[in-house]
Amino acid sequence: MTWVPGAAGSGFDLNHLPYGVIVAADGRPRCAVRIGELAFDLDAAEAADLVLAAGSLREPNLDAFLALGPAHWAAVRDRVTELLADPAHRTAVEPMLVPLDQVTNVLAWTVADYVDFYSSENHAANVGHIFRPGQPPLLPNWKHLPIGYHGRAGTVVVSQTPVVRPSGQLAAGVFGPSRRLDIEAEVGFVVGVGSELGRPVPWSRFADHVFGVVLLNDWSARDIQAWEYQPLGPFLGKSFATSVSAWITPLAAFGPDAWVEAPEQDPAVQPYLDDDRRALDLAITVEWNGHTVASPPFRTMYWTPAQQLAHLTVNGASLRTGDLYGSGTVSGPERGQVGSFLELTWGGQEPVAVGDAERTFLVDGDVVVLRARVADIELGAVVGTVFPAQS
Repeated sequence: MTWVPGAAGSGFDLNHLPYGVIVAADGRPRCAVRIGELAFDLDAAEAADLVLAAGSLREPNLDAFLALGPAHWAAVRDRVTELLADPAHRTAVEPMLVPLDQVTNVLAWTVADYVDFYSSENHAANVGHIFRPGQPPLLPNWKHLPIGYHGRAGTVVVSQTPVVRPSGQLAAGVFGPSRRLDIEAEVGFVVGVGSELGRPVPWSRFADHVFGVVLLNDWSARDIQAWEYQPLGPFLGKSFATSVSAWITPLAAFGPDAWVEAPEQDPAVQPYLDDDRRALDLAITVEWNGHTVASPPFRTMYWTPAQQLAHLTVNGASLRTGDLYGSGTVSGPERGQVGSFLELTWGGQEPVAVGDAERTFLVDGDVVVLRARVADIELGAVVGTVFPAQS
């Protein structure tokens, strides 16, 4: 139990403690932990010697802390838990708690590299049917390796950042703002400890390198994507904005009840991908202008986060502190469980009700919110509002 008012049962209780970076009235970014509707100022806590983290929590973002590794992450988490649980620390800690409505959030870390996967069999099959009608929905390699593409780290933005409608080539001789702007509801994984170039990271060392989890919205311009993606895959249709949670949920927050058995894989995978089949049982919701339109289940993903990490390093590619990789769009087997509006409206052919309106793709002014919960933990939401294209 915590002595912090309002935290119990909030989804951001003592068992969660996600990390982020806040900016208060003085304009200086500070590392923080969220507890209920308050942020615990870790910069102030380390300055007062209440927390020891080699000075990493006095930095303007979490980069130095992420690089410290699992032993240090665990020690800091234990100490923060003690400070927020034991009433004996209340007098010292309470002045360091800041209401969330008095701060803004900035991106909590420097994104080093960004890789996005394509790991939901349901999503891949739906997209195959829509983009390649009359052909097999899954390409021949799909069940043999986690498909992915290298995204643009510089356009990963924190929740609440405006999303400007992209312009680009829509067809031969046609240029203009995207008319088929979409979302992709995903889960992102933030790398803390890097790895040596030339040395693959096995799936079993997932928790040695990955610090935590964020929700992720991989905004997608479907018309730009459809024209450009063959033969090399996503490029400008994806690179204009990727929104992530302001708060990183550490892997340590997920207890045994947060994990379930991942789907069985057939055919058998290569030995380096033969993992323990653990999947996070995250229940995601997609809200479109305040209306819940889909509930994607993360437990259905064919390729696990540990397999994704093993695959992206199996050729010897190194990890760097701050690397981010996305799960790919999360979609279940039912229409109401899909993680994109491309699937929800079946390529725009079947409009859906969003309040009083019939809709297919996003229009300017639309607001999309992604939320997720597992057991009694609620991940930081991802909020994005669509702004008009810039001339």
